[in-house]
Amino acid sequence: MKGVADLHSHSRLSDGTLAVADLVALAASRGVELMALTDHDEVSGVADGRAAAAQHGIQFVGGVEISSEWCGLSIHVVGLRIDENESKLAETLHDIRQRRTVRAHQMGDSFAAYGINGVLAGAKSFAPNPDLLSRTHFARHLVDSGVCGSMGEVFARFMKPGKPGYVAHEWISLANAITAIHGAGGRAVLAHPGRYDTTWTGGPSGLLKAFAEAGGDGVEVVCGPHHPHEWAEYAALSRKFSLLASIGSDFHSPHESRVKFGDLPRLSPSLKPVWYDWPEAESFYA
Repeated sequence: MKGVADLHSHSRLSDGTLAVADLVALAASRGVELMALTDHDEVSGVADGRAAAAQHGIQFVGGVEISSEWCGLSIHVVGLRIDENESKLAETLHDIRQRRTVRAHQMGDSFAAYGINGVLAGAKSFAPNPDLLSRTHFARHLVDSGVCGSMGEVFARFMKPGKPGYVAHEWISLANAITAIHGAGGRAVLAHPGRYDTTWTGGPSGLLKAFAEAGGDGVEVVCGPHHPHEWAEYAALSRKFSLLASIGSDFHSPHESRVKFGDLPRLSPSLKPVWYDWPEAESFYA
């Protein structure tokens, strides 16, 4: 296989820090030849991403990262090569963003009750897209205001069950997220499976089995949040459950992201990649 692919990245329209055009330019400068913009529950940047990719001579597919729920766990499903204008997908994402707004106000109230005021307003100042407020925006404000010294400290002190600032949330079901992606003509990929605490749900194997049985198409084998030993683990599980393999840095910011564009190893040639029949990836096999 030739070429560098990165099929998981975020712009300022969700919780990244770069404008769409700047994100694509950075990916191109780092050698990425096939990329996807996968903002959380948001597709408004896809058209601009496609146009910017054409300017830089790289291949681009529209994407989205949908927040869903399975067995009480918050599970993210990446939709790749979607039609961003499909009406049912638009309705689903609009509903999720409204739920996010409700949660954000509840988080602001929770922080105020704990004695930390103005957190909601501070989070909004870090969110260029007023329709999408995430925990990351809250975390950036808490670091910027000196309440915490790092993003990791914010999530450890405030964003876990039982902590001040944590608000339980009910997302759409895993199956409904997959259905919405398929309805928009895309492939559904389980994002960063190593991030979920599957101790009580059958471990990673139980999650991937359930994802495949729900109609999921692929899994991120190599991704920014994973460590090297996990690449082999999820490669084996992708084969076991006949899931296509994907790769993505989960890039958010030049200053916050663990992995830069282009720094991940290539997928093993023994895996069937999620792009195996995409015209955008034809040069990978030329």
